[in-house]
Amino acid sequence: MYMKILKYPFWILYRIWFYVLVTLPIIILFPFLIISIVKEKWYPFFFKLARIWSKCILIGMGLGWKINTLQKPEKGKSYMFVANHTSMLDIMLMLVTIKDNPFVFVGKKELAKIPLFGFFYKRTCILVDRTSAKSRQAVFLMAQRRLKSGLSICIFPEGMVPEEDVTLADFKDGAFRLAINHKIPIVPITFYDNKKRFSYTLFSGGPGMLRIKIHEFLKTEHLKIENTKELNSQAFDIISKSLNA
Repeated sequence: MYMKILKYPFWILYRIWFYVLVTLPIIILFPFLIISIVKEKWYPFFFKLARIWSKCILIGMGLGWKINTLQKPEKGKSYMFVANHTSMLDIMLMLVTIKDNPFVFVGKKELAKIPLFGFFYKRTCILVDRTSAKSRQAVFLMAQRRLKSGLSICIFPEGMVPEEDVTLADFKDGAFRLAINHKIPIVPITFYDNKKRFSYTLFSGGPGMLRIKIHEFLKTEHLKIENTKELNSQAFDIISKSLNA
C-alpha cells in the first residue's frame, strides 16, 4: 500500500506528460497539417503526419510496440480494420500498426471538442452520433465516398470503452454491415496491453511494451447483409479468444 501511494505523483505527472505529447507535435507540424486537410485527396499525406504524431507520443511515453502479423494487408487495397477499445492509446497504436493502407477513423463526435486535436479530428474522421439514426446513416454515405477514393476504414466496434472489469464488450454491427456492403475484408486486430499501460483510470499505467496481433482476414465477397451478425460474431470470437489465451 505504501509503495502504491508513492506512485501517485508519478501517475499524475505521467497523465500530464501524455497531454503535452499529444499537443506539442501538433503545434510543431501545424503548417503541414493544415495543408494536408485542404483537399480530401491529400488525406494520405495527413495520414503520414498522423503516424509521426503517434510515434512521438508512444516513444515519449516510454512505450514500445511489437506487432505479430498473421496476414499482411496489401498496399493499395481497402480494408475494414476493427480492434478492441480500452485506452486513449488505441488511436495512436492503430496508426502505428497500419503503415501502407491509409484509413479513416469512424469515431464519436464528442472527441471533436478536445482543443486542437479536435480541430483536425472533425476534419479528417467520420463522426457519428450513436443516439441519432440520421447520423448513423450519414456515416455509411461518408464511408462509401472514402472507400471509393481508395482509403480504408477503422472502427472500434464496441462503440465505447467498456468498464475496467470488462475484457471485451459486445460489438455493434456497423463495421460489419459496411464491410459486407462494400465487399472489403475485415481485419481483426488485438491490442493486449493498452489498458495496463494507459487506461482511463487515473492512478494506473506506466512505460513498457505494447503487443499487437493482426489476425487473418475475414472475407466478405460471398456474404449478404443477412450475414452481418455472423460476421460480427466471428470477429468478436477471434479477438476475445486472443485476449483470453
